Amino acid sequence: MTRALRVAIVGAGPAGVYAADILDKSDTDVSIDLYERMPAPFGLIRYGVAPDHPRIKGIVTALHKVLDKPSIRLLGNVDFGTDLKLDDLREFYDAVIFSTGAAADRDLNIPGIEKDGSYGAADFVSWYDGHPDVPREWPLTARSVAVIGAGNVALDVARILAKTADELASTEIPDNVYAGLKASPVTDVHVFGRRGPAQAKFTPQELRELDHSPNVEVIVYPEDIEFDEGSIAEMRAHKQVDMVVKTLQEWAIRDEGDRPKRLHLHFFHSPVEVLGDGSVTGLRTERTELTGDGNVRGTGEHHDWDVQAVYRAVGYLSSPLPEVPFDHQTGTVPHEAGRVLDIDGDQVPGVYVTGWIKRGPVGLIGHTKGDAQETIRSLLADIDSLTPAVQPDEDAVLEFLEQRGVEYTTWDGWYQLDAHERSLGEAEGRERKKVVEREEMVRVSRA
Repeated sequence: MTRALRVAIVGAGPAGVYAADILDKSDTDVSIDLYERMPAPFGLIRYGVAPDHPRIKGIVTALHKVLDKPSIRLLGNVDFGTDLKLDDLREFYDAVIFSTGAAADRDLNIPGIEKDGSYGAADFVSWYDGHPDVPREWPLTARSVAVIGAGNVALDVARILAKTADELASTEIPDNVYAGLKASPVTDVHVFGRRGPAQAKFTPQELRELDHSPNVEVIVYPEDIEFDEGSIAEMRAHKQVDMVVKTLQEWAIRDEGDRPKRLHLHFFHSPVEVLGDGSVTGLRTERTELTGDGNVRGTGEHHDWDVQAVYRAVGYLSSPLPEVPFDHQTGTVPHEAGRVLDIDGDQVPGVYVTGWIKRGPVGLIGHTKGDAQETIRSLLADIDSLTPAVQPDEDAVLEFLEQRGVEYTTWDGWYQLDAHERSLGEAEGRERKKVVEREEMVRVSRA
Protein backbone atom coordinates (compact mmCIF):
# COMPACT_ATOMS: atom_id res chain seq x y z
CA MET A 1 0.00 0.00 0.00
CA THR A 2 1.57 3.28 -1.12
CA ARG A 3 -0.30 5.38 1.47
CA ALA A 4 -0.87 5.06 5.20
CA LEU A 5 -3.19 2.24 6.26
CA ARG A 6 -6.49 3.82 7.33
CA VAL A 7 -8.05 2.13 10.37
CA ALA A 8 -11.20 3.03 12.34
CA ILE A 9 -11.48 1.85 15.93
CA VAL A 10 -14.99 2.08 17.38
CA GLY A 11 -14.73 2.58 21.13
CA ALA A 12 -12.15 4.81 22.84
CA GLY A 13 -11.92 2.98 26.15
CA PRO A 14 -8.79 1.09 27.25
CA ALA A 15 -9.30 -1.72 24.71
CA GLY A 16 -9.57 0.66 21.77
CA VAL A 17 -6.67 2.84 22.90
CA TYR A 18 -4.43 -0.19 23.49
CA ALA A 19 -5.24 -1.45 19.99
CA ALA A 20 -4.39 1.96 18.53
CA ASP A 21 -1.10 2.05 20.42
CA ILE A 22 -0.02 -1.43 19.31
CA LEU A 23 -0.96 -0.70 15.70
CA ASP A 24 0.86 2.64 15.80
CA LYS A 25 4.01 0.94 17.12
CA SER A 26 4.06 -1.60 14.28
CA ASP A 27 6.31 -1.20 11.24
CA THR A 28 3.27 -0.28 9.17
CA ASP A 29 2.53 3.33 8.24
CA VAL A 30 -0.91 3.91 9.79
CA SER A 31 -3.53 6.62 10.26
CA ILE A 32 -6.02 5.77 13.00
CA ASP A 33 -9.36 7.33 13.94
CA LEU A 34 -10.79 6.39 17.34
CA TYR A 35 -14.58 6.78 17.48
CA GLU A 36 -16.33 7.27 20.83
CA ARG A 37 -20.05 7.53 21.56
CA MET A 38 -19.40 9.78 24.55
CA PRO A 39 -18.09 13.34 24.06
CA ALA A 40 -15.06 12.33 26.21
CA PRO A 41 -12.68 9.38 25.81
CA PHE A 42 -11.53 6.63 28.21
CA GLY A 43 -14.75 4.57 28.41
CA LEU A 44 -14.71 2.32 31.47
CA ILE A 45 -12.09 4.45 33.22
CA ARG A 46 -14.36 7.50 33.16
CA TYR A 47 -17.75 5.81 33.51
CA GLY A 48 -17.09 2.45 35.16
CA VAL A 49 -14.50 3.02 37.89
CA ALA A 50 -15.64 4.21 41.31
CA PRO A 51 -14.73 7.86 42.04
CA ASP A 52 -12.76 6.89 45.16
CA HIS A 53 -10.31 4.82 43.10
CA PRO A 54 -7.74 7.35 41.90
CA ARG A 55 -5.09 4.63 41.53
CA ILE A 56 -7.07 2.86 38.81
CA LYS A 57 -7.97 6.16 37.20
CA GLY A 58 -4.21 6.73 36.93
CA ILE A 59 -4.36 4.44 33.89
CA VAL A 60 -5.69 7.53 32.11
CA THR A 61 -2.13 8.93 32.17
CA ALA A 62 -0.91 6.05 30.00
CA LEU A 63 -3.91 6.30 27.67
CA HIS A 64 -3.34 10.05 27.41
CA LYS A 65 0.15 9.52 25.99
CA VAL A 66 -1.26 7.28 23.26
CA LEU A 67 -3.94 9.77 22.24
CA ASP A 68 -1.32 12.52 22.07
CA LYS A 69 0.27 10.76 19.09
CA PRO A 70 -0.20 12.61 15.77
CA SER A 71 -1.16 9.44 13.88
CA ILE A 72 -4.13 8.81 16.22
CA ARG A 73 -7.22 11.02 16.03
CA LEU A 74 -10.19 11.06 18.43
CA LEU A 75 -13.70 11.60 17.09
CA GLY A 76 -16.06 11.72 20.07
CA ASN A 77 -19.83 12.17 20.38
CA VAL A 78 -20.24 9.90 17.34
CA ASP A 79 -22.66 7.01 17.76
CA PHE A 80 -22.06 3.97 15.55
CA GLY A 81 -25.37 2.84 14.08
CA THR A 82 -26.91 6.30 14.39
CA ASP A 83 -24.37 8.78 13.02
CA LEU A 84 -22.65 6.33 10.70
CA LYS A 85 -22.90 2.66 9.76
CA LEU A 86 -20.49 -0.08 8.74
CA ASP A 87 -20.75 0.69 5.03
CA ASP A 88 -19.88 4.31 5.79
CA LEU A 89 -16.76 3.25 7.66
CA ARG A 90 -15.72 0.98 4.81
CA GLU A 91 -15.93 3.99 2.50
CA PHE A 92 -13.24 5.82 4.49
CA TYR A 93 -11.14 3.04 6.06
CA ASP A 94 -9.27 -0.07 4.98
CA ALA A 95 -10.15 -1.87 8.23
CA VAL A 96 -12.51 -1.44 11.19
CA ILE A 97 -11.93 -2.64 14.77
CA PHE A 98 -14.80 -2.76 17.27
CA SER A 99 -13.87 -2.27 20.93
CA THR A 100 -17.19 -1.17 22.42
CA GLY A 101 -16.81 -3.08 25.69
CA ALA A 102 -19.65 -4.22 27.95
CA ALA A 103 -21.90 -1.72 29.69
CA ALA A 104 -25.20 -3.54 30.28
CA ASP A 105 -26.16 -5.69 33.28
CA ARG A 106 -26.28 -9.46 32.96
CA ASP A 107 -29.70 -10.83 33.91
CA LEU A 108 -30.37 -12.72 37.13
CA ASN A 109 -33.34 -14.97 36.53
CA ILE A 110 -34.98 -15.35 39.92
CA PRO A 111 -38.59 -14.55 40.89
CA GLY A 112 -39.20 -10.93 41.84
CA ILE A 113 -36.05 -9.51 40.27
CA GLU A 114 -38.19 -7.06 38.30
CA LYS A 115 -39.73 -5.41 41.40
CA ASP A 116 -39.37 -1.72 42.20
CA GLY A 117 -36.20 -1.34 44.24
CA SER A 118 -34.33 -4.03 42.28
CA TYR A 119 -31.49 -2.60 40.20
CA GLY A 120 -28.58 -3.55 37.99
CA ALA A 121 -25.14 -2.58 39.27
CA ALA A 122 -24.11 -1.16 35.90
CA ASP A 123 -26.95 1.35 36.00
CA PHE A 124 -26.00 2.47 39.50
CA VAL A 125 -22.32 2.75 38.53
CA SER A 126 -23.30 4.90 35.54
CA TRP A 127 -25.29 7.16 37.87
CA TYR A 128 -22.57 7.75 40.44
CA ASP A 129 -19.95 8.14 37.70
CA GLY A 130 -21.95 10.93 36.03
CA HIS A 131 -22.78 9.18 32.76
CA PRO A 132 -24.61 11.69 30.55
CA ASP A 133 -27.21 9.20 29.29
CA VAL A 134 -28.71 8.12 32.63
CA PRO A 135 -31.17 9.99 34.89
CA ARG A 136 -29.75 12.55 37.33
CA GLU A 137 -31.82 11.14 40.21
CA TRP A 138 -31.38 7.75 41.92
CA PRO A 139 -33.94 6.34 44.42
CA LEU A 140 -31.81 6.00 47.57
CA THR A 141 -34.55 5.36 50.12
CA ALA A 142 -33.59 1.96 51.58
CA ARG A 143 -32.17 1.58 55.09
CA SER A 144 -30.92 -1.94 54.38
CA VAL A 145 -29.63 -3.03 50.98
CA ALA A 146 -28.59 -6.35 49.39
CA VAL A 147 -25.83 -6.56 46.78
CA ILE A 148 -25.71 -9.87 44.90
CA GLY A 149 -22.27 -10.80 43.60
CA ALA A 150 -18.75 -11.56 44.77
CA GLY A 151 -16.58 -9.47 42.44
CA ASN A 152 -15.00 -6.03 42.45
CA VAL A 153 -18.11 -4.35 41.02
CA ALA A 154 -20.17 -5.70 43.94
CA LEU A 155 -17.62 -4.22 46.34
CA ASP A 156 -17.67 -0.88 44.53
CA VAL A 157 -21.45 -0.69 44.72
CA ALA A 158 -21.51 -1.74 48.37
CA ARG A 159 -18.76 0.70 49.33
CA ILE A 160 -20.40 3.69 47.59
CA LEU A 161 -23.75 2.84 49.19
CA ALA A 162 -22.21 2.48 52.65
CA LYS A 163 -19.84 5.45 52.69
CA THR A 164 -21.03 8.89 53.69
CA ALA A 165 -21.36 11.50 50.96
CA ASP A 166 -18.84 13.69 52.76
CA GLU A 167 -16.19 10.96 52.43
CA LEU A 168 -16.60 11.22 48.66
CA ALA A 169 -16.78 15.02 48.54
CA SER A 170 -13.10 15.30 47.62
CA THR A 171 -13.51 13.09 44.54
CA GLU A 172 -14.84 14.07 41.11
CA ILE A 173 -18.47 13.14 41.84
CA PRO A 174 -21.01 15.58 40.41
CA ASP A 175 -23.30 17.65 42.64
CA ASN A 176 -26.37 15.49 41.95
CA VAL A 177 -24.54 12.35 43.11
CA TYR A 178 -23.30 14.03 46.29
CA ALA A 179 -26.83 15.26 47.06
CA GLY A 180 -28.33 11.81 46.46
CA LEU A 181 -25.82 10.03 48.68
CA LYS A 182 -26.10 12.74 51.35
CA ALA A 183 -29.83 12.08 51.69
CA SER A 184 -29.50 8.27 51.71
CA PRO A 185 -30.77 6.66 54.95
CA VAL A 186 -28.82 3.41 54.48
CA THR A 187 -27.31 1.85 57.59
CA ASP A 188 -26.62 -1.73 56.46
CA VAL A 189 -25.34 -3.16 53.18
CA HIS A 190 -25.29 -6.95 52.73
CA VAL A 191 -23.09 -8.51 50.02
CA PHE A 192 -23.96 -12.10 49.07
CA GLY A 193 -21.67 -14.63 47.41
CA ARG A 194 -23.03 -17.98 46.24
CA ARG A 195 -19.77 -19.80 46.96
CA GLY A 196 -17.08 -19.47 49.62
CA PRO A 197 -14.25 -17.06 50.46
CA ALA A 198 -11.75 -18.92 48.25
CA GLN A 199 -14.06 -18.56 45.25
CA ALA A 200 -14.66 -14.81 45.65
CA LYS A 201 -13.50 -12.73 42.68
CA PHE A 202 -12.38 -9.72 44.72
CA THR A 203 -8.84 -8.48 44.29
CA PRO A 204 -6.96 -8.12 47.61
CA GLN A 205 -6.60 -4.34 47.37
CA GLU A 206 -10.29 -3.80 46.52
CA LEU A 207 -11.25 -5.93 49.51
CA ARG A 208 -8.93 -4.18 51.98
CA GLU A 209 -10.20 -0.77 50.84
CA LEU A 210 -13.60 -1.62 52.34
CA ASP A 211 -12.11 -1.31 55.81
CA HIS A 212 -10.56 2.13 55.28
CA SER A 213 -13.71 4.13 55.96
CA PRO A 214 -14.00 5.56 59.50
CA ASN A 215 -17.79 5.29 59.17
CA VAL A 216 -18.23 1.72 57.86
CA GLU A 217 -17.84 -1.44 59.92
CA VAL A 218 -17.01 -4.47 57.74
CA ILE A 219 -18.46 -7.66 59.17
CA VAL A 220 -17.55 -11.23 58.17
CA TYR A 221 -19.26 -14.20 59.81
CA PRO A 222 -17.15 -17.08 61.22
CA GLU A 223 -19.59 -19.70 59.95
CA ASP A 224 -18.86 -18.54 56.39
CA ILE A 225 -15.14 -19.32 56.61
CA GLU A 226 -15.10 -22.83 55.14
CA PHE A 227 -12.81 -24.59 52.69
CA ASP A 228 -12.71 -27.91 50.86
CA GLU A 229 -9.89 -29.58 48.89
CA GLY A 230 -10.70 -27.52 45.80
CA SER A 231 -10.59 -24.31 47.84
CA ILE A 232 -7.24 -25.17 49.44
CA ALA A 233 -5.78 -26.00 46.03
CA GLU A 234 -6.96 -22.64 44.70
CA MET A 235 -5.35 -20.81 47.63
CA ARG A 236 -2.06 -22.62 47.13
CA ALA A 237 -2.05 -22.00 43.39
CA HIS A 238 -2.92 -18.29 43.44
CA LYS A 239 -1.33 -15.77 45.80
CA GLN A 240 -4.18 -13.28 45.35
CA VAL A 241 -6.78 -15.86 46.42
CA ASP A 242 -4.72 -16.64 49.52
CA MET A 243 -4.45 -12.92 50.37
CA VAL A 244 -8.22 -12.45 50.03
CA VAL A 245 -8.92 -15.46 52.25
CA LYS A 246 -6.48 -14.34 54.95
CA THR A 247 -8.07 -10.88 55.06
CA LEU A 248 -11.55 -12.39 55.41
CA GLN A 249 -10.34 -14.78 58.12
CA GLU A 250 -8.88 -11.88 60.10
CA TRP A 251 -12.11 -9.92 59.86
CA ALA A 252 -14.20 -12.94 60.90
CA ILE A 253 -12.47 -13.32 64.26
CA ARG A 254 -12.15 -9.68 65.28
CA ASP A 255 -14.54 -7.90 67.62
CA GLU A 256 -17.22 -5.81 65.98
CA GLY A 257 -16.62 -2.07 66.29
CA ASP A 258 -19.02 0.82 66.69
CA ARG A 259 -18.83 2.59 63.33
CA PRO A 260 -22.27 3.96 62.42
CA LYS A 261 -22.74 1.94 59.23
CA ARG A 262 -22.26 -1.77 58.59
CA LEU A 263 -21.16 -3.63 55.47
CA HIS A 264 -21.83 -7.37 55.83
CA LEU A 265 -20.00 -9.92 53.66
CA HIS A 266 -21.96 -13.17 53.41
CA PHE A 267 -20.74 -16.36 51.73
CA PHE A 268 -22.56 -19.60 50.87
CA HIS A 269 -25.84 -17.78 50.17
CA SER A 270 -27.47 -18.23 46.77
CA PRO A 271 -30.29 -15.77 45.93
CA VAL A 272 -33.54 -17.53 45.11
CA GLU A 273 -36.24 -14.81 45.27
CA VAL A 274 -36.71 -11.08 45.69
CA LEU A 275 -39.60 -10.63 48.14
CA GLY A 276 -42.32 -7.99 48.19
CA ASP A 277 -45.66 -7.02 46.73
CA GLY A 278 -44.67 -4.66 43.92
CA SER A 279 -41.69 -3.20 45.78
CA VAL A 280 -38.74 -4.95 47.40
CA THR A 281 -39.26 -5.87 51.06
CA GLY A 282 -36.70 -8.66 51.34
CA LEU A 283 -34.34 -11.17 49.73
CA ARG A 284 -34.56 -14.94 50.17
CA THR A 285 -31.34 -16.94 49.89
CA GLU A 286 -30.54 -20.62 50.09
CA ARG A 287 -27.60 -21.75 52.17
CA THR A 288 -25.06 -23.65 50.06
CA GLU A 289 -22.23 -26.03 50.94
CA LEU A 290 -18.97 -27.00 49.29
CA THR A 291 -18.82 -30.22 47.28
CA GLY A 292 -15.08 -30.89 47.53
CA ASP A 293 -13.97 -29.36 44.25
CA GLY A 294 -14.67 -25.71 45.05
CA ASN A 295 -18.23 -25.86 43.73
CA VAL A 296 -21.36 -25.71 45.87
CA ARG A 297 -24.80 -27.27 46.13
CA GLY A 298 -27.96 -26.12 47.85
CA THR A 299 -28.81 -27.38 51.31
CA GLY A 300 -32.52 -26.58 51.28
CA GLU A 301 -32.05 -24.17 54.18
CA HIS A 302 -33.46 -20.72 53.38
CA HIS A 303 -32.93 -17.28 54.93
CA ASP A 304 -35.10 -14.19 54.48
CA TRP A 305 -33.24 -10.88 54.75
CA ASP A 306 -34.99 -7.64 55.63
CA VAL A 307 -33.84 -5.33 52.82
CA GLN A 308 -35.65 -2.64 50.85
CA ALA A 309 -33.40 -2.63 47.77
CA VAL A 310 -31.48 -5.25 45.78
CA TYR A 311 -28.54 -4.60 43.45
CA ARG A 312 -27.39 -7.40 41.17
CA ALA A 313 -23.68 -7.33 40.35
CA VAL A 314 -23.48 -10.65 38.53
CA GLY A 315 -21.57 -9.47 35.48
CA TYR A 316 -21.64 -7.04 32.59
CA LEU A 317 -22.95 -7.81 29.14
CA SER A 318 -22.03 -6.37 25.74
CA SER A 319 -24.73 -4.97 23.50
CA PRO A 320 -25.11 -6.02 19.84
CA LEU A 321 -23.91 -3.62 17.16
CA PRO A 322 -25.84 -2.87 13.95
CA GLU A 323 -24.64 -4.95 10.99
CA VAL A 324 -22.07 -6.79 13.14
CA PRO A 325 -22.51 -10.52 13.94
CA PHE A 326 -23.34 -11.14 17.61
CA ASP A 327 -23.62 -14.24 19.81
CA HIS A 328 -26.44 -13.53 22.26
CA GLN A 329 -25.56 -16.57 24.38
CA THR A 330 -22.05 -15.37 25.18
CA GLY A 331 -22.67 -11.66 24.67
CA THR A 332 -19.69 -11.41 22.33
CA VAL A 333 -18.89 -10.93 18.64
CA PRO A 334 -17.91 -14.27 17.03
CA HIS A 335 -14.28 -14.16 15.93
CA GLU A 336 -11.15 -16.10 15.19
CA ALA A 337 -8.04 -14.42 16.61
CA GLY A 338 -9.91 -11.10 16.44
CA ARG A 339 -11.22 -11.57 12.89
CA VAL A 340 -15.01 -11.17 12.97
CA LEU A 341 -16.93 -14.20 11.66
CA ASP A 342 -20.37 -14.26 10.07
CA ILE A 343 -23.19 -16.72 10.76
CA ASP A 344 -21.53 -19.32 8.53
CA GLY A 345 -18.19 -18.98 10.29
CA ASP A 346 -16.60 -17.08 7.42
CA GLN A 347 -14.44 -14.02 8.01
CA VAL A 348 -16.13 -10.66 7.53
CA PRO A 349 -13.56 -8.87 5.35
CA GLY A 350 -11.73 -6.02 7.03
CA VAL A 351 -13.68 -6.18 10.31
CA TYR A 352 -12.04 -7.02 13.67
CA VAL A 353 -12.87 -7.01 17.36
CA THR A 354 -11.00 -6.56 20.65
CA GLY A 355 -11.66 -6.16 24.38
CA TRP A 356 -14.69 -7.29 26.36
CA ILE A 357 -16.96 -7.48 23.33
CA LYS A 358 -14.44 -10.00 21.99
CA ARG A 359 -13.80 -12.20 25.04
CA GLY A 360 -16.48 -11.22 27.56
CA PRO A 361 -16.25 -8.96 30.64
CA VAL A 362 -13.65 -10.89 32.61
CA GLY A 363 -10.24 -9.94 33.94
CA LEU A 364 -8.74 -6.60 34.83
CA ILE A 365 -8.36 -3.56 32.59
CA GLY A 366 -4.77 -4.41 31.70
CA HIS A 367 -5.77 -7.82 30.34
CA THR A 368 -7.23 -6.14 27.26
CA LYS A 369 -3.68 -5.56 26.00
CA GLY A 370 -3.37 -9.25 25.17
CA ASP A 371 -6.62 -9.11 23.19
CA ALA A 372 -5.38 -6.09 21.27
CA GLN A 373 -2.05 -7.70 20.41
CA GLU A 374 -3.77 -10.76 18.93
CA THR A 375 -6.25 -8.66 16.95
CA ILE A 376 -3.59 -6.34 15.54
CA ARG A 377 -1.44 -9.32 14.50
CA SER A 378 -4.41 -10.64 12.54
CA LEU A 379 -5.11 -7.28 10.92
CA LEU A 380 -1.48 -6.78 9.87
CA ALA A 381 -1.36 -10.30 8.45
CA ASP A 382 -4.42 -9.46 6.32
CA ILE A 383 -3.13 -6.18 4.86
CA ASP A 384 -2.63 -7.50 1.33
CA SER A 385 -6.21 -8.84 1.19
CA LEU A 386 -7.97 -5.76 2.56
CA THR A 387 -10.33 -3.86 0.28
CA PRO A 388 -8.88 -0.34 -0.04
CA ALA A 389 -10.98 2.56 1.19
CA VAL A 390 -12.73 4.56 -1.52
CA GLN A 391 -12.04 7.88 0.23
CA PRO A 392 -8.92 7.40 2.37
CA ASP A 393 -8.19 11.11 2.78
CA GLU A 394 -8.39 12.05 6.47
CA ASP A 395 -10.59 15.07 5.79
CA ALA A 396 -13.18 13.06 3.85
CA VAL A 397 -14.78 11.50 6.92
CA LEU A 398 -14.87 14.86 8.71
CA GLU A 399 -16.76 16.38 5.78
CA PHE A 400 -19.15 13.40 5.90
CA LEU A 401 -19.85 13.92 9.62
CA GLU A 402 -20.35 17.63 9.17
CA GLN A 403 -22.81 17.04 6.32
CA ARG A 404 -24.70 14.70 8.65
CA GLY A 405 -24.81 17.44 11.29
CA VAL A 406 -22.79 15.40 13.79
CA GLU A 407 -21.25 17.62 16.46
CA TYR A 408 -18.14 15.51 16.89
CA THR A 409 -15.55 16.27 19.55
CA THR A 410 -11.77 15.94 19.22
CA TRP A 411 -8.66 15.33 21.30
CA ASP A 412 -8.10 19.08 21.48
CA GLY A 413 -11.67 19.31 22.72
CA TRP A 414 -10.88 16.83 25.49
CA TYR A 415 -8.05 19.11 26.64
CA GLN A 416 -10.60 21.93 26.88
CA LEU A 417 -13.11 19.79 28.79
CA ASP A 418 -10.37 18.45 31.05
CA ALA A 419 -9.23 21.98 31.91
CA HIS A 420 -12.84 23.06 32.51
CA GLU A 421 -13.53 20.15 34.88
CA ARG A 422 -10.29 20.80 36.74
CA SER A 423 -11.20 24.46 37.16
CA LEU A 424 -14.58 23.47 38.57
CA GLY A 425 -12.86 21.16 41.02
CA GLU A 426 -10.21 23.68 41.98
CA ALA A 427 -12.90 26.10 43.08
CA GLU A 428 -13.98 23.48 45.66
CA GLY A 429 -10.53 22.26 46.63
CA ARG A 430 -10.55 19.02 44.66
CA GLU A 431 -8.79 17.72 41.56
CA ARG A 432 -11.79 17.77 39.24
CA LYS A 433 -15.55 18.01 39.19
CA LYS A 434 -17.09 15.99 36.40
CA VAL A 435 -19.46 17.60 33.90
CA VAL A 436 -22.51 15.38 33.51
CA GLU A 437 -24.74 16.88 30.83
CA ARG A 438 -23.84 15.80 27.30
CA GLU A 439 -24.78 19.18 25.82
CA GLU A 440 -22.43 20.95 28.22
CA MET A 441 -19.61 18.49 27.49
CA VAL A 442 -20.02 19.09 23.75
CA ARG A 443 -20.27 22.87 24.18
CA VAL A 444 -17.06 23.07 26.21
CA SER A 445 -15.22 20.63 23.93
CA ARG A 446 -16.18 22.47 20.74
CA ALA A 447 -15.72 26.01 22.09
